[in-house]
Amino acid sequence: MSVDRNPQARQMGDASMARNLALQAQAIWPQEQALFERYRLPDAPRILDLGCGTGEITRRLAQRHPQAQVLGIDILAGNLARAQRDNAPFAGRVHYEVGDAFALACADAQFDLVVCRHMSQAVPDFPRVLDEIGRVLKPGGWLHLLSEDYGMLHLPGTAADHFWLDTGLPFLAGIGCDGRIGRHTPPLLEQRGYADITVDYVVVDTLRVPRTLFAGILRAWRDGYVEPLAQSSGRTAEAVRADFDAMIADIQTPPRYAVWHVPVIGARRR
Repeated sequence: MSVDRNPQARQMGDASMARNLALQAQAIWPQEQALFERYRLPDAPRILDLGCGTGEITRRLAQRHPQAQVLGIDILAGNLARAQRDNAPFAGRVHYEVGDAFALACADAQFDLVVCRHMSQAVPDFPRVLDEIGRVLKPGGWLHLLSEDYGMLHLPGTAADHFWLDTGLPFLAGIGCDGRIGRHTPPLLEQRGYADITVDYVVVDTLRVPRTLFAGILRAWRDGYVEPLAQSSGRTAEAVRADFDAMIADIQTPPRYAVWHVPVIGARRR
């Protein structure tokens, strides 16, 4: 039986997801970027941004490592068209290719750093992607994973807890994806023999991140996911939308507090 390796292609290619990734970069990158200091990279590293989407982070990686050669790979050509549109300042150093994370058209031991953000929860059988990452990563090279975990998103209302547990996580499980992959990633890396494994948390909350920005992330999820979440849960689209709207209102309303702990895992290939 064949398995759809990109079961969220429609959502990932939607304009709402491009908006979501831009907002998440604004919310997460200011805290995340300092974590790259722990990777002992050569002066002119080769970097792979796997599942690069519209290139939001690919460009930031190129800025942070001004001598690096950076390759962004995504399975959706539409995302890469957006990435290419903004690539003029990095022409010659940043390249994009359509590619399958389960079967990369890259040589063995090619990269000093592989960055994979916001993808691990979006594909089935992520351990197979980890195996492919291990193939293209140089011995001694570093892996940087931002693995979302929807059990780590906490909002004031109890209805929000039920939403993620009873609607969001079962939807992902139903298409073969792991909505708790953030907490499951460190043991997967240990099983594959990685060393120097670290887990840090970017804290997206209503104190560190502007409320409008945090709310915008939820709004983008709402705009892209109401219909598939309703279909998978048997709920009405109106009920799912109402839950999103309640969470957005909580985030936007002071002094209510909301927080999303985003796991960022680093590890070195032996």
